[in-house]
Amino acid sequence: MPATSPADRRSGAPKRSAFTRFTQTVAHWTGHPATFIGAVGIIMIWAVTGPFVGFNDTWQLIINTSTTIITFLMVFVIQNSQNRDTAAVHIKLDELISRLDGPREKLMDLEELDEDELERIRAEFEERACRSRAANEDGSAAAGKDSPQAPPVQRKATAKRTGTEPAPPPRRKA
Repeated sequence: MPATSPADRRSGAPKRSAFTRFTQTVAHWTGHPATFIGAVGIIMIWAVTGPFVGFNDTWQLIINTSTTIITFLMVFVIQNSQNRDTAAVHIKLDELISRLDGPREKLMDLEELDEDELERIRAEFEERACRSRAANEDGSAAAGKDSPQAPPVQRKATAKRTGTEPAPPPRRKA
């Protein structure tokens, strides 16, 4: 069972493991401008000390080892944060897709598909976007679902969900 802090239990905040709390804190602080300025300061101090120690191997080893270790550890912090953010975005998008009329619910778990299937679906959406752009450029085709002028079916679905009749789309000037 993940460990939680007393503050998490009292405030009703979600329970988070110690590692999650640690990575969130590290990610928060390393993203601050002050941290960047501090890192630049350390590099400058290191560079200024070079002439005093004769630019020896130990002087170079200090910065090489330090930056390698920090970079190695930060990869795990960044990956953990990215995994959580990606999972949260997927859940939010899945919730939106599941509540809309019209979208294909089979798209809700795209992250689980293999590369070939993802490429096929991406190409399908790219083709739809190209058709929509072409229709908007020549003005001759009917507005698509992605257009600001949604078709009547979509407007009716919106009215059904909201309980109001939407305003008709604005007319295009010739």
